[in-house]
Amino acid sequence: MLKNLKTINLFSGIGGIELGFAQSGFDPMFGNEIDPYAAATYKANHDCPLLVDDVANVNVKTILRALNLNGVVTSDADIIGQVLTAGFPCQPFSVAGLRKGFDDERGNVFWQILRLVDELKPAVVLLENVKNLRQHDEGRTFETIVKALSGEVSSPDGMALTTPYRVKSAILNAKDFDVPQNRERIYMVAFRDEAAFDVFRFPTGSDASSSGKKWAPRPDVDAKYFYTSKTPFFDELVREVTERGTFYQWRRKYVRSNKSDLCPTLTANMGMGGHNVPLITSEGGIRKITPQECFDLMGFPHIRLPEGLADSRLYKQAGNSVVVPVISAIATQIKSALAIVNIE
Repeated sequence: MLKNLKTINLFSGIGGIELGFAQSGFDPMFGNEIDPYAAATYKANHDCPLLVDDVANVNVKTILRALNLNGVVTSDADIIGQVLTAGFPCQPFSVAGLRKGFDDERGNVFWQILRLVDELKPAVVLLENVKNLRQHDEGRTFETIVKALSGEVSSPDGMALTTPYRVKSAILNAKDFDVPQNRERIYMVAFRDEAAFDVFRFPTGSDASSSGKKWAPRPDVDAKYFYTSKTPFFDELVREVTERGTFYQWRRKYVRSNKSDLCPTLTANMGMGGHNVPLITSEGGIRKITPQECFDLMGFPHIRLPEGLADSRLYKQAGNSVVVPVISAIATQIKSALAIVNIE
């Protein structure tokens, strides 16, 4: 009988990691998110207790308090040794950002993750970030993270893990998991148990671009998403955005098409002016894909969107999230590895 089938989740966003693990048989136990707008979407879709606060304020006591406030009577023993997940901020390491890494305050949240790993001693740690994390600062940032999880490197305040972890990493693309989006991310899985580490393998997926998986636009889209003759660059859109089933992007001065039948990577800055929101042509004309369609392209099957949230915030939430089927596939492999260490 598996004992470690619960997750404690940091930087939860709208709960994509929680959903992926739940689909693979885990029970999301606790979430943490600082953004109140992302928290609103999270709460509309998850029953898991969510602490809306800075990760620096998360510890064993605050986790227990959040659980008890939600009617879950528990103790330290119930949260020690679970699975810890964190899709921590990617902007400090992203090619699209300033790439400051640990020199950016957001990059330093990794040390908060390490603190909680030391406090909670999870059986497994899952970290998710942008592909560029591996090359950032000529590989030194990635090396620091691996060595810190291995107990070889201390945090800036001198804290080092008392229990070392063994780390495996892989760059996976959403398109290989039946999600028609070209989205590469790095995933790091760290095990406390050597036997589980030895048997764990990352999933490979199946290439959606060759398996015939197609994205279907939603019908009856609100008129506000369509471009009209009042749009300053409308004539260029009409000239360039011509093929059904192709995603396009307006790149400030020109139109770029994506001929692979895959959506380009959805980004958090889609909500900042809208220029990165993919475009399509449909029966009603040329339009942006909607926030709901963005969540479809992140693998959320039945997401509920809270009333009153601006589209800009919803686009940002989609771009900041994880691709659920990729997480679910990794979680299934983690579950298989944990089964090894629970055999009597």
